[in-house]
Amino acid sequence: MQVILLERVAKLGHMGDVVNVKDGFARNYLLPMGKALRASDANKKKFEGQRADLEARNEERKTAAAALAKTIDGQSFIVVRSAGETGQLYGSVSARDIADILVAAGHPVNRNHVDLNTPIKAIGVTAVPLVLHPDVVATISVNVARTTEEAARQAAGENLNSAEAIYGSDINDAANPETFVDEDGLVGRDA
Repeated sequence: MQVILLERVAKLGHMGDVVNVKDGFARNYLLPMGKALRASDANKKKFEGQRADLEARNEERKTAAAALAKTIDGQSFIVVRSAGETGQLYGSVSARDIADILVAAGHPVNRNHVDLNTPIKAIGVTAVPLVLHPDVVATISVNVARTTEEAARQAAGENLNSAEAIYGSDINDAANPETFVDEDGLVGRDA
């Protein structure tokens, strides 16, 4: 299907371009979201008549997105989740979770702005790009940890994916003591 783009669409084209797309992509995304019109003679004339208004509206959106990107770019956000000793989460952190955290922090972002290909499934610090406008991209840091104390340790560069990092370096000493207490209560040494 041929469509006329009403705004820049990543990996597809710029405003005013007539492009060929699959029917489902046009019907399910481009047309309902107001990003394109079917490429007919009537729609081409309609587009040319509205081109100045569309460009002005696009420039306003770009300016607003650039202002938001300036305030949000480089910030770090902490997400507390339950995880196992190896750092594997008992669930995941999705684009919706990140958008909810940003909205709670006072940034008007929705989940479509979060460019997360796969959900975050392990603790650690992850850089997440936010596509606020096709021409404006900001990057935030998402620190996923079990507690806020662990988040502070991760932010300092510590790796928390081992039992020693979680429970302390003496965990292996407690598992293999050099001295022991026998059943009579006497302290002895391993032979």
